Amino acid sequence: MKVKNAMHEGCEWVSPDTKITEIARRMRKSDIGAVPVGENDKLIGMVTDRDICCKGVANGRGIEQLTARDVMTPGIVWCQDSDDVNRAADLMEIRQIRRLPVIDKSKRMVGIISLGDISHAASQKLTAEVTKAVSAHHG
Repeated sequence: MKVKNAMHEGCEWVSPDTKITEIARRMRKSDIGAVPVGENDKLIGMVTDRDICCKGVANGRGIEQLTARDVMTPGIVWCQDSDDVNRAADLMEIRQIRRLPVIDKSKRMVGIISLGDISHAASQKLTAEVTKAVSAHHG
């Protein structure tokens, strides 16, 4: 199965200057746990609900002033919509990540594929391997 047949289409992204309070509101409204960060028409990072909690709230800084750039995980791992779901699963397993932005042949973000999407599209064995890898303690 191809990634384009398993992913969530139409993913939003935010600029690095977006306040994390706004990002948290968007996450709650859309019931999602991660938002890609883009600048100059390129993906530059990802903000997860965990980033907001651990890098934002728990660090004692004024949360109202923090932006995506302050808490995001820089660099971004992605896959193409034409990739096989197994390739996306391998990337998630190797990099220990739960969500991958999906780009098309024009290098435009067209969606996100998550661990849950993989569980519906891949074999039980592969799903178990990926889940074990991404759920491992991050030292």
